[in-house]
Amino acid sequence: MEGRDDDAIVLGIESTAHTFGVGIVASKPPYILSDVRRNYKPKSGGILPREVAQFFSTVAGEAVRTALEEAGVTMRDVDAIAVALGPGMGPALRVGATVARALASKYSKPLVPVNHGVAHIEIARFLTGLRDPLALYVSGGTTMVVSYLDGRYRVFGETLDIALGNLLDTFAREIGIAPPYVVQGRHAVDVCAEKGGFIEDLPYVVKGQDVSFSGLLTAAIRAVERGLDKADVCYTLREISYSSVIEVAERGLAHTGKGEFVLTGGVAASALLNEKASKMTILHEVKFRRIPPRYAGDNGVMIALTGLLAYKSGIRPLRPVDAVVRQRWRLDRVDVPWYPMTLGGY
Repeated sequence: MEGRDDDAIVLGIESTAHTFGVGIVASKPPYILSDVRRNYKPKSGGILPREVAQFFSTVAGEAVRTALEEAGVTMRDVDAIAVALGPGMGPALRVGATVARALASKYSKPLVPVNHGVAHIEIARFLTGLRDPLALYVSGGTTMVVSYLDGRYRVFGETLDIALGNLLDTFAREIGIAPPYVVQGRHAVDVCAEKGGFIEDLPYVVKGQDVSFSGLLTAAIRAVERGLDKADVCYTLREISYSSVIEVAERGLAHTGKGEFVLTGGVAASALLNEKASKMTILHEVKFRRIPPRYAGDNGVMIALTGLLAYKSGIRPLRPVDAVVRQRWRLDRVDVPWYPMTLGGY
């Protein structure tokens, strides 16, 4: 890796959706020094960006202080500030960016921009030990099949409308089984589907290398409104949606010839999705390792980790005045010169 060879500590800030996360990562073991998260949970309905931003603004200072205390370091020990500048919800992103700009200015630290999607893949590569995988990135805002080629991550396939996580959350809310959307690591749709069986006539839509979920969502809600058993509809929606993303991932493996596969993003915590991925990769003799569920979803550690890789590879930090949020910042627009390096080596 070209750039800085000395040891470094980076503080990372995540605020793209419902989690305000602060992580501190070092370039030598034990690598992860602290991982603080403050999650916004709506009492009813979906997530409103202005309410998330208000929540973040009340917890940000405490989260940064707690992360430093857990790591046993001070701002003097931190070499750079990394911040997720997108993609995500504008009001929420602006809180994280404001905190990062303030810290960088007050303590004269380099400010490293991080793409949230790239960070999800980097934390998966680091924790699974898989260095050159095809990645299925599934979350509330993103559904993509991603592979590295010629200096950047490239999108092999993606959703044409709503993301897989959005499908699950919206369906759960519309039929009255959420919020809360996730309890003890299990999504409300997974719990609902436990005693269900497969029913006919819900659409399975795979178009080439892409998937589509909006028609499935509408058909599933109407099926419940017609009086079909909720458990059966939950089971069928889950089976169709999970199978469709695994199908496009399978096509991606065949097309790219990659010998490794990872899941990442919030939905990657699903035990059933991991089971389907495992069976598919065994069939194709591809190496698969599960990301620890705690690091499937949003967190500050993945931002600090990616910021550290960028910082040490010589990517030029931003002036605080230039650190503006980019709500639709795609991961295939970001250079990743450190690839396949991660913390600890190749």
